[in-house]
This record gives sequence, C-alpha cells and structure tokens, in this order.
Amino acid sequence: MTLPRISPMLATPGRLPPPALDDRWAYETKQDGQRAVVYAEADGTLTLRARSGEDITAAYPELAPLGRALGGAAAVLDGEILVLDDRGRADFQLLQSRMGLAHSPALAARRAAAAPAHLVLFDVMHLGGRSLLRLPYARRRGELEGLGLAGPFWSTPAAVVGHGERALALTREHGMEGLVCKRLDSVYEPGVRSRAWIKIRHMTGVDVVVGGWMPGRGRLSGLPGAVLMGQRDPEGLLRYVGSVGTGWSEAERADLARLLAAAATDVCPFTPAPKAAGARWVVPRLVGEVRYSTRTRAGMLRQPSWLRLRPDLAPEESAAHLPPGAARPADADADERAHEDG
Repeated sequence: MTLPRISPMLATPGRLPPPALDDRWAYETKQDGQRAVVYAEADGTLTLRARSGEDITAAYPELAPLGRALGGAAAVLDGEILVLDDRGRADFQLLQSRMGLAHSPALAARRAAAAPAHLVLFDVMHLGGRSLLRLPYARRRGELEGLGLAGPFWSTPAAVVGHGERALALTREHGMEGLVCKRLDSVYEPGVRSRAWIKIRHMTGVDVVVGGWMPGRGRLSGLPGAVLMGQRDPEGLLRYVGSVGTGWSEAERADLARLLAAAATDVCPFTPAPKAAGARWVVPRLVGEVRYSTRTRAGMLRQPSWLRLRPDLAPEESAAHLPPGAARPADADADERAHEDG
C-alpha cells in the first residue's frame, strides 16, 4: 500500500449545537453499521480496514469495484458498511452475518449474494497524492461529492447544513439510529474522539425484569459487571433480551449487588436459558428501567444503559413485553459481541 494509514476520527456523544450556531454545522444521518476506512490505489486496488485497523477487504467482495469507480484517483475515504433490509434501512442483525469473514472468502462470497453490503461514504482524507486532513470539513465534503461515487453497493448521502432540529426529528420519524453533527470548519483528527463531531443516538426507554447477573472483573470484582434482562412473552414466559453493564454509580452498583445476593437462586428463570458462562441466577422479582437504541428481530436490546430500579412495579405488572415474533432462543455471549461491534 502506498497510501498513508489513517485512523478514523470519532464523534463525541452530545446534544444539538445551540440554535444561534446552527448554520455553522452540517448534519448527517447516523448509520448503524461497521466503520470502515477505504484505501483505493490508483490501479483500482481496494483495501478496507475496520476501526481497529484490521483488514476486512475479503469480507465484502461486492465493494471491490469501488476502486475502479474512482477512475485512477488514489484516495483514502471514510464510511460505514451497512446491510439493508427490504425497506432500505440498515439492519445490524443482517450485517452481523457478514462480519468476521475476512479469512473465509468463499463463505463471504455466498453471504454477499444473500445479504449484499452497502458502503455509505461521508469523508475523504487523502486524494490524488494530497493530504486533506487539514482542510475544513466543508472543503472535504466538496471534494468527496465531486468524486460522484454512487454505485450498486456504495453511495454518498448528502449532508444538510443548518436545520439541526428538523434533521434530528426526521431521523427519529424514519426510524434511523440518530444524527451526527459536524462543524463546518473542523479538520480531520485521526483517531481522536472530537467535540467537532457530535453524535446523537435515539434511545427508547423500557422496563425489564432482572433474571441474573455476570460477575465484574478488576475493580468490579465481587460486584455485578452486568445484569441479564428479560421480558415476558404472550404466554408469560421470561425471555432473555440482553445484558446491561452501564448506567450505575459505584453506590448504585453496590446497592444492586446486595439486592441480587438476596434474590440468589440456582434455577435459571429464562426460557430458554441463555448461553451465559459464569452467570449467577436470581429470582425474577426486580424490575428495572433501561434505555436502548434499537431492538433486533430476535428481541435483543442494542446499546442498553441502566436508568433506575422500579420498586413500584412487580414483575408481572411490568407493561413492557416482547414485540410479536421476537421470542427466540438467545445467546448472551453473541449479544455482547454484537454490542461491542456496533
């Protein structure tokens, strides 16, 4: 590779910029996919690297023609790999079937035929022998859009300048993951989680029943590192919907540990039992409120964060139930891996 290796710039969680500064920001749809830096050589050779730096090119053979679409211009591009559902929306569960196949090209090719990837491009950091890192975002977007990269498996969605509140509302109305706000004068900061890029993820609140917990490690030794959540299906069975390990203060985590110890049991309350090596089970009498970004078709909650205990609710009184068709066997380890990749 003759192109420079560039780590992707990262966004900081936050809120919309103040209305008085709205016209100094651009707004892009937050995509629910796998971040990828694209290295396109002048001879048309294409290399894809994940945020970790891992070469994932072979996992997505349908994206290889993008290198030739640049017409001989060597470039380093920033984007997100998605798999779209039949409504044209990003489906992380479908994407999971495509991830991790860089060392299995034959299987990757078969999966590509069944669930083709789509690469959304939103930045360019190097082009035609020039580094664009120090150019402001507005100039880089102009360079990117000038490449005209629209193809069967890739696109360059428009960014909206100003109108942040409306852009945020539209992403919610259309079931998108959220919004990314980017300051027009911001340079590209490789590997930096910058305040010049702000991500806003739409979150939904829901009540869950605690059915178990995973022991913490390191400074959390002896405390719950995560709790295992469930919701009732139409037959009243407690179905596993994922684990949550964030959202507590130290004092809250210690209080929760005492409540879990008092409810300890040797019997798994979930039907079916999740694959959760080392899990400690509890009598399902604690109800908590969590917030999450999206729910997979199997009913799993993605990016959950603990909000509070609900002592005012008994488990059978919780109004939150699984959506129709979501009560399927769950793998706790796989759910954790999906959360880390997403």
